[in-house]
Amino acid sequence: MKKLSVFAILMILLISCTSKEGNMTVKGNIQGLKKGTIYLQKVKDTALVIVDSVVIDGNSNFILVDNVKSPEIYYLTLDKKSDEHITFFGDKGEITIESKLDKLVYAAKIKGSKNQTLLEQHSKMIKKFTDKQLDLIKANFEAQRDRDLEMIEDISKKEKNLLKRRYLYTVNFAVTHGKSEIAPYLALTDLYYANVSLLDTINNSLSKKVKNSKYGLELQKYIDTIKKSEANK
Repeated sequence: MKKLSVFAILMILLISCTSKEGNMTVKGNIQGLKKGTIYLQKVKDTALVIVDSVVIDGNSNFILVDNVKSPEIYYLTLDKKSDEHITFFGDKGEITIESKLDKLVYAAKIKGSKNQTLLEQHSKMIKKFTDKQLDLIKANFEAQRDRDLEMIEDISKKEKNLLKRRYLYTVNFAVTHGKSEIAPYLALTDLYYANVSLLDTINNSLSKKVKNSKYGLELQKYIDTIKKSEANK
């Protein structure tokens, strides 16, 4: 009985040491992945850190966990494709990610996060702006080749107008979704070089909860830094 008790205690300790705990669970499958390691990463103090990992050996299903204080961006990375990563908005609860090894990023389907849905919605529109920008770059190259000064000037105006429209779209999108953490995140990423007045517009639209989130606090800090720098000029 004594030996059995000791064995039982050791088993309990072993299970408690190896079990994963967290308020966010990331479950999924990478079709085609037979062997390798999947890493769950996020940015902490400006550095990309690994918060969890799982070794794949035959079964491509995976479960990863972390403790989320407020919704933030996470990265799913494979050791075999370290130059690629699936970016997603993590949040409390369960997130599911399905993808394929040969199209890791483009085939990714992510569910479970409201902010992720908004991020994908925004990214879809931004892609349209990017496609138009690429068309203008091609047109500008041809105009430069043909030394068509009038066309070059016209394309330059269109590029500036396109950039302005892209900025205003993102500002409007962020303001519309001021109750979601996607708002300050977009301000810090897509509008990093925007006029501080645009950043203020977004910041003033944030709910109290979002203002106290990771990205909400970072946005306020960034705006304060800009204003302090401008005041010292």
